[in-house]
Amino acid sequence: MRLESIFPQPRAYAQGTLVTGARRLLFVSGQVPETPEDGIPADFAGQCRLAWRNVAGVLAEAGMTVRDLVKVTIFLSDRRFREENAEIRREVLGDHCPALTVIITGIYDEAWLLEIEGLAAD
Repeated sequence: MRLESIFPQPRAYAQGTLVTGARRLLFVSGQVPETPEDGIPADFAGQCRLAWRNVAGVLAEAGMTVRDLVKVTIFLSDRRFREENAEIRREVLGDHCPALTVIITGIYDEAWLLEIEGLAAD
C-alpha cells in the first residue's frame, strides 16, 4: 500500500490522502478520553492523549498504527482547545499527515472535552 499526502500542512495534517494498493480499511469509531474503569482526566492534555491512546489501541487490534491513518476527525467541545489539540496531534503523528477535519461541537458526555475518529488503510 502507498499513502501520499496531498498538500501536507505544517500542523500534522494534509488537505487529502491518496491511498493506492490498500488491502484493508479500518473505520475507527469515535474514541473518547475515558479508561475502561471510567477514569477521565481533568485537563484537556490528559484527555487528548488518552483519546489518542484509545485510537492507537483500536488500530493495534487490527495490526495497524497511527501511521496507517488516512483520515481523522476530531470533535472539540470548545475552540479554546484548538492549539493544544494541534500540538498533541503533532506529538502523536510526528511527520505523518492524514487528511483532517476538526469540528467544534457539543460532545455526548459533558465531561469529555474531545472525541477522535479515524479511517486507516494498509
